[in-house]
Amino acid sequence: MEDIIEKTEARTASLMAETLIGSEIIKLAAEVNEKIKQGATVHNLTIGDFNPAIFPIPDDLKNEIIQAYQQGITNYPAANGQPELRKAVSAYIKKYQKLDYSANEILISGGARPLIYAIYKTIIDPGDKVIFPIPSWNNNHYCHLSQAQPVAIETLPQNNFMPNASELKEHISSAALVALCSPQNPTGTVFSKAQLNDICELIIAENKKRKNKKPLYLMYDQIYMALTFGNTRHVDPVSLHPELRPYTIYVDGLSKAFSATGLRVGWAFGPETIIEKMKSILSHVGAWSPKPEQVATAHFLSKEHVVDNFLIHYKSEVEKRLNSFYDGFTQLKKEGLPVDVIDPQAAIYLTVQINILNKKLPDGSRIRNSADITSFLINHAQVALVPFSAFGASETSAWFRLSVGTAHMQDISSIFKNLRTALAKLTD
Repeated sequence: MEDIIEKTEARTASLMAETLIGSEIIKLAAEVNEKIKQGATVHNLTIGDFNPAIFPIPDDLKNEIIQAYQQGITNYPAANGQPELRKAVSAYIKKYQKLDYSANEILISGGARPLIYAIYKTIIDPGDKVIFPIPSWNNNHYCHLSQAQPVAIETLPQNNFMPNASELKEHISSAALVALCSPQNPTGTVFSKAQLNDICELIIAENKKRKNKKPLYLMYDQIYMALTFGNTRHVDPVSLHPELRPYTIYVDGLSKAFSATGLRVGWAFGPETIIEKMKSILSHVGAWSPKPEQVATAHFLSKEHVVDNFLIHYKSEVEKRLNSFYDGFTQLKKEGLPVDVIDPQAAIYLTVQINILNKKLPDGSRIRNSADITSFLINHAQVALVPFSAFGASETSAWFRLSVGTAHMQDISSIFKNLRTALAKLTD
């Protein structure tokens, strides 16, 4: 890799920086937004974010933030997070997961991203192996940033794109970290209790073998924990196997559960020794969550009935959109069009397949890869989705993430009208 760079041009930065790939999702969203600015009509279902006009943050949370600023709470926060927020998060975890973590086992940061970065930097030595499924969000980039050796496990649609223990087993003995996410971004699917239980048992068995050696850790990203629908239930490692507690670091936060992505309040919890080292790393980075938002979040989370009532309404609005898109793709499939869809389970995402590889466009060109499908959808169906190739899957994958955080209900019928018309233009 370095030889290739040096043959083409002199490096101006570190090899890591020169070879780092920017966010494919942000790049795609920027391209779509530019088209919209130029007058094109595109339904942008790419970014895992919320339109505040559709999904505003809770009124009580907003009022608490305003009050915190009015009170002049604008100096540096505590390095590991405000004590009152860590205490409130402890109570929140206990209520919703029946897990008992003290304030000293909780770390607050500016959203989930710095926490994930800190987990990698705390656990990984250069060259260490990290096991993660694909598609999954950003694990490939965190491996690059920490100089880890990625072990990407390509998952299958018949397993809802969630990994099984059998797929991880051969890599466990040489790994330093297993990075999992449930509910999963990008798929909107979850681990079943049996699936996660088998993986937990693998990790427990491996750690029993590692006497006087660095343990095998598990990062469990559950940022979408609050957003499960129907009969779907969130499961987590330590609830299933308490003996995993010394090896498991959870990632969660305010962003997705309360449509508060811009407030930047995230938290991790796990073994105190790891949390303390993560705090040290982030204190040098300065990745703190703003103090007013921390104080406001602490007050908000303590209002249990307000939190519950918000989640009931908010979840119903997300689920309504997921179900409408699911019904639309199911109908297209019944009509014989080359699409498929996985039933909505959690998060704000729907997994859909637009299987038009090798189809011919009206100009005679053929669709060769996921980038071509993405371009076709934008230009002919006026809808933008994120291909699973942006999450590590093959460039010829025909599976996509559809995000409902910016979707107006009244637009959904026209989206499917456009899809139907666009797909009809293709020939063999």
